[in-house]
Amino acid sequence: MPYVTVGKENGANIDIYYKDWGSGQPIVFSHGWPLSADDWDPQMLFFLSKGFRVIATDRRGHGRSTQTGGGHDMDHYADDLKAVTDHLNLKDAIHVGHSTGGGQVVRYLARHGDKGVAKAAIISAVPPLMVKTPNNALGAPKSVFDDLQAQLAANRARFYYDLPAGPFYGFNRPGVKTIEPVVWNWWRQGMMGGAKAHYDGIVAFSQTDFTEDLKKISVPVLVMHSEDDQIVPYQAAGPLSAKLLNNGTLKSYKDYPHGMITTQADVINADLLAFIKS
Repeated sequence: MPYVTVGKENGANIDIYYKDWGSGQPIVFSHGWPLSADDWDPQMLFFLSKGFRVIATDRRGHGRSTQTGGGHDMDHYADDLKAVTDHLNLKDAIHVGHSTGGGQVVRYLARHGDKGVAKAAIISAVPPLMVKTPNNALGAPKSVFDDLQAQLAANRARFYYDLPAGPFYGFNRPGVKTIEPVVWNWWRQGMMGGAKAHYDGIVAFSQTDFTEDLKKISVPVLVMHSEDDQIVPYQAAGPLSAKLLNNGTLKSYKDYPHGMITTQADVINADLLAFIKS
């Protein structure tokens, strides 16, 4: 399997796993917490069929990448992504991030610049800031994220079933039928990764302030967010991010869930393709 070594921890290599399929203009996908590159399968296969080169990584501590004890913060996530894009010598790339991966893409562009990048899209993404602060009244109280860490520490396997079976895919909404294989695929991806990475990752995705990062980005960015997102609430995220971007476009959805890249893949794929071709 293809890996890029991004550093060492306790004398051992830190290796980032990636998939790289096809040829043509590259699209680089960054996944959400606590998942893996596999979460992008519906997008990877769709865009591959449209003549694009599709690339997706497993974030450090997630999926098939090294289960590091440290480095679970947005700077390391962005630097790891840079190591992969440099290794592949990508040009004219489109970067697409979902949820925490959206934060990773934003930090990557702000920290490393947009050389070799044509456009970006962030979907159900965590920027600008999830946690409530004196300057971020729309955020969620820190206790919400503390509770997520407590549930993970108490019984990660149970927590990783309840989240996708409930709010992540909107299966807790009246009239929405649970798709059990989707729930178990989420569980499979989550349990592949490391508990320490996922525990620390909750702080990374909830407490990182991307306000200044968003202001630094000049390439066109499509911000895709649903008004019924139960994980990253719409009003605290999508519209604010689009406003802070120099060249941002907001695409709103009415009643899609946080995990709409899976449950509404046909719509998301079509909208992404239209943006890329525009």
